[in-house]
Amino acid sequence: MSALPIDLELAAESLPEMLRGLGTTISITVVVLLLGLVLSVPMALARMSKRPWLSWPAACFVVFFRGAPLLTLLYLVYYGFGQIESLREGPLWFVFGSAFACAVIGLTLNHVAFMVDVVRGSLEAVPAGLVEAASALGITPRQTFREIQMPLAMRYGLAAYQNEVVMFTKGTAVISVITVVDLTAVANAVFEQTYDPFTPMLTAAFLYWTLVNVIRLGFGLLEGHLNRHLRAHDASRGEAGVRLPAAVAALGRRLRLAVTPSTPKEQTS
Repeated sequence: MSALPIDLELAAESLPEMLRGLGTTISITVVVLLLGLVLSVPMALARMSKRPWLSWPAACFVVFFRGAPLLTLLYLVYYGFGQIESLREGPLWFVFGSAFACAVIGLTLNHVAFMVDVVRGSLEAVPAGLVEAASALGITPRQTFREIQMPLAMRYGLAAYQNEVVMFTKGTAVISVITVVDLTAVANAVFEQTYDPFTPMLTAAFLYWTLVNVIRLGFGLLEGHLNRHLRAHDASRGEAGVRLPAAVAALGRRLRLAVTPSTPKEQTS
């Protein structure tokens, strides 16, 4: 009996299938993350709105889909909607008849519910004084959001977003229960064929670990790119802390010039 709990020969034989399953995992992860970014921003703005007809539905969405187990959502979307006869005979069956599409829908609902609070927290972390200064200078709310709030919110929320992406990527393993052949599904198939639980599961775990660390490396590079001006500023002045972007600094200079009174020498001249 081998001293290792893993059969290296079986791992090598199953690796091509594992990599194909990993490709499915990456594909569905990318699609859901993109949808999450697109949908979470307007949902977060609705959640922050002072209009109850916007904030209450957004709050209910977040509370429900954050609390609902992801596995239950997948079962309801894939198996539950399939029991509705009008849906089976309608044009939407093209979507709900596909396990991949149902996985995207279920994962997106869950992911957006968590992303709303990430985006909301990042936007609320932007100092209110910057927004007030932009308003005093006559900058429109849309320009303020696009050029001041969003760039700062991206920096403030990057760490929280990284955690959400990492947890979500590992959580995609549950989609195998609705017949999506992802990495976990391939590992289960190898186990059922060989009755060896260690080799396929440890191989899948290693591939998940590699994928997660690639994601972490990518976020580290992105964080360095977004904060490169901080390193340059600290190197030149020896100061620490969060610095404002150039557009905000320019607004501050314009505001100070507008409110600073002239000296007596300047008045006589």
